[in-house]
Amino acid sequence: MTAIAVPPAAAVGNRTMSPAEYGSWAAEVRRLADERGAVVLAHNYQVPEIQDVAHVTGDSLYLSRVAAQTDAREIVFCGVHFMAETAKILSPDKTVLLPDHAAGCSLADSITAEQLREWKAEHPGAVVVSYVNTTAAVKAETDICCTSSNAADVIRSIPADREILFCPDQFLGAHVKRVTGRQNISIWAGECHVHAGISPADVRAQIAAHPDAEILVHPECGCTTSVLDLVSSGDLPAERTRVLSTGGMADAAAASTAAQVLVATEIGILHQLRSLNDATEFIPMNARAACRYMKMITPAKLLHTLRTGEGAIDVDAGTAARARRAVEAMIAIGEPGRGGE
Repeated sequence: MTAIAVPPAAAVGNRTMSPAEYGSWAAEVRRLADERGAVVLAHNYQVPEIQDVAHVTGDSLYLSRVAAQTDAREIVFCGVHFMAETAKILSPDKTVLLPDHAAGCSLADSITAEQLREWKAEHPGAVVVSYVNTTAAVKAETDICCTSSNAADVIRSIPADREILFCPDQFLGAHVKRVTGRQNISIWAGECHVHAGISPADVRAQIAAHPDAEILVHPECGCTTSVLDLVSSGDLPAERTRVLSTGGMADAAAASTAAQVLVATEIGILHQLRSLNDATEFIPMNARAACRYMKMITPAKLLHTLRTGEGAIDVDAGTAARARRAVEAMIAIGEPGRGGE
């Protein structure tokens, strides 16, 4: 298996385990992973213990591409169901294990393949652009996928006279429509319940409480438009306000020299940001913005998966082939790198 650096057991964390418990658990996770020839991947929103023990932590597409590039026999994906599906789509010959198949996603569930087929029938000739935060079945009905960091580039790659159907996230869709100036985009009314819950009122309250803070906003947030309106009106300095993917937030956090940074996304990412830069205070725009699905992958479930090999993800070969084409069409436009969803 390709060597991948593993964080030390003493990594920064807000763990629920004692240091001794964490050290014992982490040692067993790593021993079992080595024994199975497995690589453990963790999304930015996972609980601290999972983030710290994983071989690689990042956004879902980045992790899926790591999975495709490693020569590990097994991929243990600590995230939600559509992410493990994407890893399987890009690594069809590898075993992909998800520690809890009930770990779903309200955004991915906001459109089905049947709904997308019906929408396409109403707009013949339109180009379908789907966020990677979708099921394999939806990707299979898609012309080209996008991430939050490359969505604008994907839209710009489509001829100006072509109608575009963008799904499923209405907030990312509105943001992309704004930054590209494209008016012939129809946007599906889907959302991530966690990001949608980060509201303009949260932004106003936190900016009032922390007037000098830098601001990082994920484009899935319900507050994105209001933040950009404040920038346009001059009420927020453009130089310290950025709309970024989770990978982009990690890069920005590592480079920040600000005393405080307000972060509008799922609060699981704060653990990583704080570990990347302990000189800056990272403050959630909404401290209640926690995804219950992401937190379903517990230390005990990860250990059980490594001990038993249970939790394999399967994607029908035909569906996977069609979905892979949509992902590869996106990658051909430009490498999304670390800044995926």
